[in-house]
Amino acid sequence: MAEQKPVQCPQCNSTLIWKDGLRYMLNGNAVQRYICRNCGYRFSETSLKGNALGKAEKQNRTAAYWRGGPLTLEAEMEKRDAGATETSQTRTADIRGKLVEFAWWLKKQGYAESTILDRCRILKTMINRGANLLDPESVKDVIARQSWSEGRKEFAVDAYTSFLSMMGLTWKPPRYRRVEKLPWIPTEAEIDQLIAGCSHKIGAFVQLLKETGMRPGEALRLKWTDIDPANRTVNVTPEKGSNPRVFRVSANLMERLNSLPRTSTKVFGEAKFKTIQKNFQEQRKHIAAKLRNPRIQRISFLTLRHWKGTMEYHKTKDILHVMRILGHKNIKNTLVYTHLVNFEEDEYVSKAAWTLEEAQKLVEAGFEYVCDVEGAKLFRKRK
Repeated sequence: MAEQKPVQCPQCNSTLIWKDGLRYMLNGNAVQRYICRNCGYRFSETSLKGNALGKAEKQNRTAAYWRGGPLTLEAEMEKRDAGATETSQTRTADIRGKLVEFAWWLKKQGYAESTILDRCRILKTMINRGANLLDPESVKDVIARQSWSEGRKEFAVDAYTSFLSMMGLTWKPPRYRRVEKLPWIPTEAEIDQLIAGCSHKIGAFVQLLKETGMRPGEALRLKWTDIDPANRTVNVTPEKGSNPRVFRVSANLMERLNSLPRTSTKVFGEAKFKTIQKNFQEQRKHIAAKLRNPRIQRISFLTLRHWKGTMEYHKTKDILHVMRILGHKNIKNTLVYTHLVNFEEDEYVSKAAWTLEEAQKLVEAGFEYVCDVEGAKLFRKRK
């Protein structure tokens, strides 16, 4: 058997050599590494076979060894990953800070709280799906890949345009056009079933929206000083550029409102819209399941506003009256209610009142007077 030659340092030819672990190649093979006790040079078996490293790399690795020990592939990968993670975390923190700044900027511009929440929420969704808010092309790419409706994509574009406006930047936004759809209108019986099944506070809130058609944000801002119990009127402070309105409400609703706890200057307390909406959705889901009527699950706060506009138009056939009720400043927003529901002449519930008290209760319940027949007063209300 041939005698094995001692390993020599390729740098100083010294045989005072220590083994220094294994070096893993890109193909997965491992080679023995050495370190010279004489000059400190580190090398491997490949170096001994003529595949020596370049002079600059040799010097770098030797210097790295004396600075802090051997460099391994694992150490290099960990170092790179740590740097990437740190950069990603820093970038994420910066973007979140920008979203907070964006929310406050919208607040200063006078946007409603619900609008601020919706715009920040959709920007956060785009970030989670890979968008870089500082790169408009990245945002375009993320929006294009979503399975959202045209309307939601248009809203995402509007939200990002606002964000760029805060940053003092502009972009060429993609073109999305929402498909106009007629609002869905439930029956009054379904709305009343929903109100009856809700908690006292949520039920009062929903009934207020039903009788007045006000926006949920307007209802949340309602103060006790806006209510006149003697005349049963509610004074609405508008939002979203609407006109102020005054509504006469039913005795039932006024009783509900007056029975709410007065823990704040606001009728519904300091509850946020998101809290009220979440509680409503949970109760609505339970009621729809209990009554086995999935249509109730479709009733939203906005649905009640559409229902009010529809009923008022088909009761009066006066589009300007509906416009005043809903607080619209542009009649184009009101015209949709002229063709939402095609009521037939026989879609009425009729009641007869023999006394003044009976007639008063029917009027408060939403019935309208028709005529006198044999000493009784006839009233009717659409189904």
